Amino acid sequence: MRDQAPGAPIRSGVPEHGRIPKYYAVKARIAGLIDELGDGRTLPTERDLAERYEVARETVRQALRELLLEGRLRRQGRGTVVAGPKLEQPLSLASYTEGVRRQGRTPGRNLISLDRFPCPAALAADIGTPLGEPVWHMERVLLADDERVGLESTYVAVARVPRLDRDFEPDSSFYAYLRDRLGIPFGDADERIETVLATPREALLIGTPPALPMLLIHRLSRDTEGRPLERVRTLYRGDRFSFTTHLASEG
Repeated sequence: MRDQAPGAPIRSGVPEHGRIPKYYAVKARIAGLIDELGDGRTLPTERDLAERYEVARETVRQALRELLLEGRLRRQGRGTVVAGPKLEQPLSLASYTEGVRRQGRTPGRNLISLDRFPCPAALAADIGTPLGEPVWHMERVLLADDERVGLESTYVAVARVPRLDRDFEPDSSFYAYLRDRLGIPFGDADERIETVLATPREALLIGTPPALPMLLIHRLSRDTEGRPLERVRTLYRGDRFSFTTHLASEG
């Protein structure tokens, strides 16, 4: 236990009886190789790894699958390379753009659709819009250094942002647009996080396998007067993101 790295699984995942699956032992050795290679370096082929560790290729394949899901590796063309560290997104009113820039990455968004439709009952209370009044739905793919890392759906009343389709640059921060262009400051928000699998359409837009776990955040935002402002549904790649927050004692 004295050699246990901070934050690592207890005993590196070894059960008390001391027996571990063969693939897990190979996974641990490949993880060590990943640390030696460094970000962006190409991993040896499955065949080479199987020969190196004297195991079947299926054993190596299972180990690689887990390392890919955990974000330690990523596919590049026909090969596999060491992935960089996960993006840390703060659980705060800071926008995605601000969070990515803090880590020295270049944020971006690709617009998929911007639609206007009558507000349904399920959405009316969340964004403070009467039933049937027009609302915007904006869907954008999230980028970090041109890598697709998420999918964002924003719902907001047309009455609050009537010129969204004309004045707003889709690859920029929506929060900055509201604050700087329209003078609408954010007050507070409620968020809920869960783990989901992407739908086939979402996986295609983000560029991931459907089996890759996603982190889904639901956000309901209000302005400084407490009026409902937006509802956002954001999918983040589970292999590329972690979330951070600061906790303080209320006492």
